[in-house]
Parts: sequence; structure tokens; C-alpha cells
Amino acid sequence: MFISHHQVLPLIREMSVIKHLEELMEIFSCSCTPKKLKNFVMDFLPVLRWLPKYQWKEYIWGDVMSGLVIGIILVPQAIAYSLLAGLKPIYSLYTSFFANIIYFLMGTSRHVSVGIFSLISLMVGQVVDRELLLNDSQSNSTAFNLTVAGMNAESLTFVAGVYQVLMGIFRLGFVSMYLSESVLDGFATGASLTILTAQVKYLIGIKIPRSQGHGMLVITWINIFRNISQANLCDVITSAICIMVLVTAKELGDRYKHKLKFPLPTELVVIVVATLVSHYGKLNEVYASSVSGAIPTGFIPPKVPHFNLMLRVAVDALPLAVVSFVFTVSLSEMCAKKYAYTIRANQEMFAVGFCNIIPSFFHSFATSAALAKTLVKTSTGCQTQVSGVISAMVVLLVLLFLAPLFYSLQKCVLACIIIVSLRGALRKFQDVPARYHVNKVDTLIWVVTMSASALISTEIGLLVGIVFSMLCIIVRTQKPRTTLLGQIQNTSFYEDDLEYENLSSVPKVKIFRFEAPLYYANRNYFLKSLYRLTNLDPNLEAARRKKYEKEKQNLKKGDHTTANGLGMRETTLQLVPKQNDFQALVVDCSSISFLDTTGVNTLKEILKDYKDLNISVLLACCNPSVTDSLKRGGYFGKDCGSMQEMLFYSIHNAVQFAKDQKLPADCSV
Repeated sequence: MFISHHQVLPLIREMSVIKHLEELMEIFSCSCTPKKLKNFVMDFLPVLRWLPKYQWKEYIWGDVMSGLVIGIILVPQAIAYSLLAGLKPIYSLYTSFFANIIYFLMGTSRHVSVGIFSLISLMVGQVVDRELLLNDSQSNSTAFNLTVAGMNAESLTFVAGVYQVLMGIFRLGFVSMYLSESVLDGFATGASLTILTAQVKYLIGIKIPRSQGHGMLVITWINIFRNISQANLCDVITSAICIMVLVTAKELGDRYKHKLKFPLPTELVVIVVATLVSHYGKLNEVYASSVSGAIPTGFIPPKVPHFNLMLRVAVDALPLAVVSFVFTVSLSEMCAKKYAYTIRANQEMFAVGFCNIIPSFFHSFATSAALAKTLVKTSTGCQTQVSGVISAMVVLLVLLFLAPLFYSLQKCVLACIIIVSLRGALRKFQDVPARYHVNKVDTLIWVVTMSASALISTEIGLLVGIVFSMLCIIVRTQKPRTTLLGQIQNTSFYEDDLEYENLSSVPKVKIFRFEAPLYYANRNYFLKSLYRLTNLDPNLEAARRKKYEKEKQNLKKGDHTTANGLGMRETTLQLVPKQNDFQALVVDCSSISFLDTTGVNTLKEILKDYKDLNISVLLACCNPSVTDSLKRGGYFGKDCGSMQEMLFYSIHNAVQFAKDQKLPADCSV
């Protein structure tokens, strides 16, 4: 149920600030013509564009089949994920129904499946549990607690939807760029450990106090082991059988998926059989096995979310809104790329926002796109979002007629379905060695994000992952790779003389490469690396020469004693500067993506310092941005008159220029 780092990347279109402002001015402009109004409505409801062009003969069979399969999978998962959210099963069914209908009207992806998602359900459940703990002092009634849980879930969902709509209006989709692949993977894996932990009490049928806040995973496991003696033997046996059946069916399905036209509805079969066994075996009455209870049919009258509760969950709704949007757009982009069409990321934000706002009035909770159901959709012939309507009809059938039949369904069976669905995310631990081999820093980001998400909390884990990944980028640009280059023999190419063999050094020329932007944070590292690799600090060398000249002048005065004169000559001999082994420095700027003011001043500084030692500084392979910064910073002098003698398109051109020019004699001779 989680995004694989090999499949999904959070691909969001970059927009300039000017374009943002122009679009906002157009949105809020007062001029309104029939044509503009029509375009606005058509853009806001994309179904009006594609549905009239729907190719019934080609598309309908695939859409109906995929819709039925998803609907069959959706019902047991919806009931199971109500445990994660801490809500009645009816909430998950309502959520699945309304999300599919609204996304059908507003979504731009043809294949993505929007509805309940385990990670989003967990985030909702954590807020619900916290609010229930705050209300425990008022009442211990189960009915009261479930009512409070529903009210908080509805308010949280409404606020998250409002955030997403506002992000769409103000074109803030770019914030998802800061959720890197490693952060998302680590976040999902850490959350899967939390989900697994939360379901163990249902697996073995024990009652433990709700854990909330930081360190929930550790506290929950401590409580589990303390109460392990109270485990319900009936639930333990049922859980073992269900997990064995589900895992076996999933493994067989994965192995022979190329031969199967659609996935096996294993969850539905397990739920039907388990419900029948529980009902006729009277497992609740005889063995005190916890069951789902009454699930009402039809629709409960809509209700406006409570404003006071919105204020209490406003902070919690922000990470929920961002994660929901990022997963939805990432999956939409993946499907669009695979099937050669385009989506509108901003419209996706509106779609998922209204998939939260409107259902929040109808006893639902937050939604997102889900990878597993999306992959099933594409593999069963889905062509358009008509399949979503078919899935909604299947859920509606359960809502109107079949819901009461699940009264005797054991909660441990639902927990088994959730845990088995996590196997893909938990297998990410097997990928750690390969991930480490590819990129050590990304692996560290994954480990930190996963650990923080599991051991602290999911929201804090996401924040820690974002901050840590940014710090890694800063550190990597503060101390980038630096090297001297040598010439590949009989060519005009130059490479790192430590990485490659048989490179020729260029007489009297040093070629220095700095593999990062040059800005205020790495200025000192740039200078230290340059001085270390060239074995020449121009400031120290200039100081030595000044001292040498001063002592030389004192010797000429002749007003010292013979002994003093001899001592002075010995000191002067020690101060004689060494002769420079190069007379031109070429800086390879091909890896310098930008310069700030400090970066320009740093280059101006080395230009002046080396010029004092009669060493020319030549720049090569500058991109237009760097060149423009140098021009505006006055690096090339007034009117850029010496630009042709200081800036070159290639390293080889700079080296040839250094060889051809008549360099002044070294004053240290």
C-alpha cells in the first residue's frame, strides 16, 4: 500500500514566481465573459471535457471490470482501515463512496484510485486517539467516545481539505518538492511499523490502554508484553489462520500475476468465511472474541463539522494535507507517464481537497490515492474514471443492503488484512544494503526518517526527514569534491588526476575544479582547497616577499655591526620565497551552478592575490548564470573589456591561451 522508490517520484511542475502572480491576477480579476466562465467550469470539472468523448465500445468493458474488482477489494479494506482511524466501519464505507464520485468529476488522472489509504488512516487515528484521551475524564461510554471520534475526524478532514484548496488557489504545489524519494520511503516504512504495532492488540485479543504522543510504538509494545497473559486464544488461532491464508494467496498472486487477468479477491473470501464461522460458531458469545458490531444501512443525515474542533486540529491537518496531496499527485504523474497523457497537478490538488471537504459533512475522513489499488486498476483494464463510479456503486450496494451482514466479523480478521497489506513496505528493510551501495547519504536520510516516524511520531518523523535531507544538501555543498585536473594524452580533454591514470600535467599551469555552487557557506572551503591543492597560499607568499624585501633593504643600509650583518644575512636567506611552479591558474567552473555576492567577491579576491604574484587566473566552462553574476559583480573590469582574456568556453582554450601568452617573469627569482 506504499509508494515504491523504484516506481513513484513526487514529480511536481516548477513554476516561476512571475507566472504564479500572473495566474493569481487572472483568477481574481473582475472581468468575466461567458467564454471565461465556460472555460473555468470545464477546467474545474474535467469530466465535462472527456465524458462526451467517451469511447463506449473500447473503454466500457475494461472500466466495468476494473471497477468491480476494485469495489470488491475496497469493501473489506474499508472495514479494516476503520480500525486504524479509530472509527466505526461505516465511516470507511462513506469515505470510499464519496471519494470515488468526487474524483470522477474533478480528477485529471484516468487510472489513479482515490479513497482510503492506510497511512492517512493512521494519521487520522492518532489525532482521534489523542482527542479521546482528553475526553476520557468526561465519559467512559463507548457510544460517547465513538461520537467524539467521528466529530474530530470530520473536523480534521474538513480543515485538511481547506488547506489543499488554498494550496491550489495560491499555487503552492511546489512544497512537495521538499519531500524527497528517501524521505517518502522512510516515512512510509516508519509509519508501517506504527500501523503494525497498533494492530497487534486486535491480533491476540487483549485490551491495553491507548498510547499517545512521542514514543507510542515503544510504550505500546511494553503494554502488549505486560498483558500477553490475557490473550484470547480464539483470536490468536483465527489470526494465525488468516495471516497464513492471506500471505500464501498474496505470494501465489505475485508469482503468477502474469497469468491472472485480475487479482484474487482473497480479502473478501477471508472476510466472508470468517464472518460465517464467527456467526454460526458464536465466537463472540462463547469465547468473548471482539467483533465489528452493528453497521447501519443507508446514509446518516449530513452534519456540519464543529468549528471549535477545527481550531484544535488545525496543526494536525497540515501534514495530513501535504502527505495526501503528494501521494495523489505522485501516483497521477506515474500513471500519466506510463500511459502517455498529461495531468494538471494544480487541479489534482483541488480534486483531493474537495474529496476531503465535501465528504466531511457526510461522516467521512481524509482520503488519498493508494498505490496498491491503483496498480490493480491499471492491471485489470481501466481506461477512465468511469471505473471509479462502478467501484462506488459496489460500495453503495454494501451501504444499502449488505452492511449488517458483517456484524459478527472479528476485529482480529480486519487486523490481519491490514498487517498483510504492509508486507511490501516492510520488505524495504531488505533493500537497505542495495540502497547503501547506490547512495550512502540517501540511505542515511531513509534511516533517520524511518526511525523518527516510528519511534517519535509520524508527523515529527516527516518533519525530521525534511529538515535532515536539507541539512545533507547544505553539508554536501559546504564541503564538495575538489581536485586538480590533468590532460588526457593527445586530446583536448582534462580529468581528475587522482581518479584516472596516465594523465599529463600541463607545464606552468594548474587546473582546479570545484564541484558545487560557490556561495557564502563554502567560501572558506573553496579557498582552503585551492591553496592546499596548488601548494601555494598567495597571502602567505605575499607576506614572505614583503618581509624579504624589507630585510633586503635593511642589509643595504650598512649601519650594523659585522655580527649583526651576518645574522641578518642568515635570516634573509631563510626568507627567500620559493620559485612558483606555475604561472597560470585555470578554474574549471563547469560544476559551479551559481554564484552569490560572496562567491563573486571570492573569485575577485583570488584574481587580485594571484596577480600580485604574477600568476594569471583564467575561468573556463562558466554557465550563463555564472557569467552574468561575474559581469554584474565587476569581475571583468569596466565595460568587460578584459573578458576575452579571462573567460573561456573550454578548459583546453584556457590552457592554450596560458601557454601562448607571454607571462611575466616571476618576481621571486
